[in-house]
Amino acid sequence: MILKTFGWSFAVTALGLVAAIFYGGWAAFGVVAILSILEISLSFDNAVVNAGILKKMNAFWQKIFLTIGILIAVFGMRLVFPVVIVAVSASLGPIEAVDLALTDKNRYQELVTDAHPSIAAFGGMFLLMIFLDFIFEDRDIKWLGWLERPLAKLGKVDVLSVCIALIVLLISAITFGAHAHQHGGTHADKAETVLLSGIAGLITYLVVGGLSGFFEDKLEEEEEREHEAEEAAERAGKPKSAVKLAGKAAFFMFLYLEVLDASFSFDGVIGAFAITNDIVLMALGLGIGAMYVRSLTVYLVREGTLDDYVYLEHGAHYAIGALAIVLLVTIQYEINEFITGMIGVVLIGASFWSSVRRNKRLPVAGGESEKDETEAVFTP
Repeated sequence: MILKTFGWSFAVTALGLVAAIFYGGWAAFGVVAILSILEISLSFDNAVVNAGILKKMNAFWQKIFLTIGILIAVFGMRLVFPVVIVAVSASLGPIEAVDLALTDKNRYQELVTDAHPSIAAFGGMFLLMIFLDFIFEDRDIKWLGWLERPLAKLGKVDVLSVCIALIVLLISAITFGAHAHQHGGTHADKAETVLLSGIAGLITYLVVGGLSGFFEDKLEEEEEREHEAEEAAERAGKPKSAVKLAGKAAFFMFLYLEVLDASFSFDGVIGAFAITNDIVLMALGLGIGAMYVRSLTVYLVREGTLDDYVYLEHGAHYAIGALAIVLLVTIQYEINEFITGMIGVVLIGASFWSSVRRNKRLPVAGGESEKDETEAVFTP
């Protein structure tokens, strides 16, 4: 199972590291290896969230996500995206931007760093909306019951998550503009750009997520008919299969996954410049890491890990919230990538540990309901 799921990742790792040696020797080999580890550590929560969405899709769209989706993730976000950033921020053509990336790496890094506030605002708002919508939803299974129960009650207020996200964005833009003006930095005139980028991230989330939800609702009648057919098959002694998203609903869910992956990759792409400004090594290292994220997503879906360890999805969304705040803070202040990665690892590790405790305690719980038991596991 491991080889079948991670086989392509192992192969890409070998090819990428060999290519790095031919490109820049053993020093390049080390840089690519470090970038791969950085990408995996920063994106583990991405894999958990992806798995929660991907398991709802049918086999065809799962394959699309793992083929076309990986091309978008590796070549689009890890190779093309940094070039597009430079092309837009410096008003250059695509060919000029590529030439700059290959011939004047220091200037290229400066331009990408200069565009970071806008990138962080867009990605931070998109991820923040994912987190807010998750914690404001009333769920049967709660990890931090003492926190999630009151938040679920607050979530009954319409568009509360949008209001909070806009307030956070406004505060980020105002403090960024004031700080830059006070210190006479190069970003003193970019507070407005940060605000617009954040609003663009919010709109992207609402449009893509809204379309996905719309087409999911349209499938409800069809799903009900399929469930009735499954019940009839079960009564007749035939096996039943889970309903999977297909058609337009799956298409927009695929788009949602790709935008989600793009938002997760922002911190990895920007963080990579702390290690190297060579676009070739960056693409190799981040590309290898992206392959492992995809393979891990598939593993979680095929093994039913999210069903067995029910708090993993909670931990991943808390990690998303932390990453969103980190991105918004990095608009003004620099945060070490190690800290960013460790926040996600700690939160997901804690949720896994809580899930293991829950699984051990459930048989002992006897007559207790699953809701009461799960809420009690991680409640102080």
